[in-house]
Amino acid sequence: MSDKTTGLIHHPYVPPEGFEAPLPGVYKASTVFFPNVAAMRSREWKDKTAYTYGLHGTPTSYLLEERIATLEGGAQCLLVPSGLAAIATVALSLLQSGDEVLIPDNAYGPNKALAEGELKAWGITHQIYDPMDPQDLARRISARTQLVWLEAAGSVTLEFPDLPELVRVCRAANSGAGVRCALDNTWGAGLAFNAFELGAGQGVDLTIHALTKYPSGGGDVLMGAIVTRDAALHIRLKLTHMRLGLGVGMNDVEAVLRALPSIALRYAAHDRATRALARWCTTRPEFAQVLHPALPTSPGHAHWQALCGEAEGHAAGLFSVVFPERYSTQQVDAFCDALRLFRLGYSWGGPVSLVVPYNLAQSRRTWPAHLARGTLVRFSVGLEAVEDLQADLAQALAQLA
Repeated sequence: MSDKTTGLIHHPYVPPEGFEAPLPGVYKASTVFFPNVAAMRSREWKDKTAYTYGLHGTPTSYLLEERIATLEGGAQCLLVPSGLAAIATVALSLLQSGDEVLIPDNAYGPNKALAEGELKAWGITHQIYDPMDPQDLARRISARTQLVWLEAAGSVTLEFPDLPELVRVCRAANSGAGVRCALDNTWGAGLAFNAFELGAGQGVDLTIHALTKYPSGGGDVLMGAIVTRDAALHIRLKLTHMRLGLGVGMNDVEAVLRALPSIALRYAAHDRATRALARWCTTRPEFAQVLHPALPTSPGHAHWQALCGEAEGHAAGLFSVVFPERYSTQQVDAFCDALRLFRLGYSWGGPVSLVVPYNLAQSRRTWPAHLARGTLVRFSVGLEAVEDLQADLAQALAQLA
């Protein structure tokens, strides 16, 4: 080649094979080369036997998908740009005009917002059910119901449902024809329990997982996953995934791959610190209620205990408190502002502890009988020393007096 520019673009050197290191290589591509037209026409991307285009995967994304499927106890995995994108992809793939989806009252708020917005506009209805009452779910399922969402523990309020019984209800619905059930397993992270094996032959059809949280662990990556065991269901979801043009950046995939080997250690550390802080909060007169599945007084504790056991590493890093009604919203907000180590911010699963006050009256159908009346504050416990976090809570509470 006479021109150096052409020579740089079409340089003949290929590195030798056989290089191995603790972390896998990062393959970034939109275009993927084919050796000939026959290969271009015959390659199949849906089963990971070949590569066709960057949106359909590279060796880097294939590797993370396989590892997340293993973590969740599934067989197949799809990567999407966020946890909410995973929820939306499931809805768009499995629901059509005239269908209905059932959502627990304590679900992740944007899941409800999607049902109230886009799904409603497309002729898809929804109902909200009480996750702590399987019979309420059973009463609401009809022939129009095509999808039931489950969440354990509940978003913000952290009550733990009888997950195996909810799945059994879904399986027995419509005279045994059943209805698909999907679990938001971000809290469990694939570590607290196996959603595909809940005992007595019960298991969910699919899970979604916000890899933004514990798999990433750094508070710096947005990504989600959809995990299945059924090959036909996976292909249905994968075709929707392809038609929507969903993709993830390989540098983000690399970040999750780098963090994944330590997820169990980090999850256990978050869990250990959170239990200690939640127990301490139960001794404080400022709180009407402390919500954490490992506390015997927390709603659904027996369900958590039966499914997850008592061992550390099975209860995540979140807990919530309810300030009684004698404290105004302004006072609770001032408490949150007074915290120094707990930073105000959404999400969780990273090294920095976070705090968010919530107005449950705006997000719940009715005020649950198992929740004390007042203002709820949710804490995400990071990786700071427990003694420092407890001191931070104490100094902020002192300012309430």
